[in-house]
Amino acid sequence: MIKKIVLAYSGGLDTSVAIKWLKEKYNAEVIAFYADLGQGENLEEVREKALKTGASKVYIEDLKEEFVKDYIFPMLRANAAYEGTYLLGTSIARPLIAKKQIEIAEKEGAEAVAHGATGKGNDQVRFELTYYALKPEIKVIAPWREWPFNSRQSLIEYSERHGIPVTATKERPYSIDRNLFHISYEGGILEDPWQEPPPDMYTMITPPEKVPDMPVYIDISYERGNPVAINNEVMSPATLLEKLNSIAGKNGVGRVDMVENRYVGIKSRGVYETPGGTALHIAHKALESITLDREIMHLKDSIIMRYSELIYYGYWFSPERFAIQNFIDDIQKDVTGTVRVKIYKGNCYVVGRKSPNSLYHPGLATFEAEDMFNQKDAEGFIKLNALRLKLRRLKR
Repeated sequence: MIKKIVLAYSGGLDTSVAIKWLKEKYNAEVIAFYADLGQGENLEEVREKALKTGASKVYIEDLKEEFVKDYIFPMLRANAAYEGTYLLGTSIARPLIAKKQIEIAEKEGAEAVAHGATGKGNDQVRFELTYYALKPEIKVIAPWREWPFNSRQSLIEYSERHGIPVTATKERPYSIDRNLFHISYEGGILEDPWQEPPPDMYTMITPPEKVPDMPVYIDISYERGNPVAINNEVMSPATLLEKLNSIAGKNGVGRVDMVENRYVGIKSRGVYETPGGTALHIAHKALESITLDREIMHLKDSIIMRYSELIYYGYWFSPERFAIQNFIDDIQKDVTGTVRVKIYKGNCYVVGRKSPNSLYHPGLATFEAEDMFNQKDAEGFIKLNALRLKLRRLKR
């Protein structure tokens, strides 16, 4: 018998309705858990709304530093990007939320946990894989797979009937997910992949048509693969990301509009804003280009697609993700130095990079006169590598 349920509560449409529905359906106490990952919400209003909607208790935890340090930074050390484009801002938040949810369930003696993810999406998988990885015996409730509502519009109508305040409206029905790393938009009017998103939808990023005409130069300093300072000012992980969000966002950097392949097999259009994360992604790759051995870099690149899929699909707490992460973190020991980026009208360009561990040697790379490299040696190198090609042609 279920007496207590810990709900991952966002304060949005789905989870607001879920509080009331769970109480009615299971006749159980519903404890709301709100993870503060930098959404920018008024936390007292979130608490009051959850209580008024029917939650018996509300947990609100400030997880911003942990989120950036232990989840975003490891992902950035890997240069992860799902299908080469999506920087995984929603995906990387779910395992942390689910982990804290399990901790609260254990503290409260709750038999079940619940989330507001739909049965068509990726988040249900991400939440539930984490639940089961950390507490195999937990009971999981997914309202979207049980309740009679079949659309967000029906949820809006239900909330209006029961006096539940929501931010989604009939005029603005798309779904929004925000944290310190990004904002995502999907559903509603965005479901037509030919339709351009409305200009007033964007939040973190200034449209490129309205950004300043002057470029901005930023020096990003790294230690062992992690950004630690901007323009020589050392900052905490969350503060550094917030600072970069402001600079890059004001200059139009980090907008993505893509159709992606969900884990459940559905193609979905997502629009994302990841300003600071985009700058960090670009800068880190540039620093690796001068600090990593060629074969190590190529080996890493060969597994990053798999690593990115693991995060997107929800396998953060899987043994394979830990194994790949250990490899990535091991090779990051030399990724220390500074990258200079030029941010201008929606673009982020690398214009300089330096490192005490640099493998770049000007004396070898130069096209000018030098005596370190015997160019005649290249002839034997080429002939040896051409041998199998010559043999293949001679056999014809």
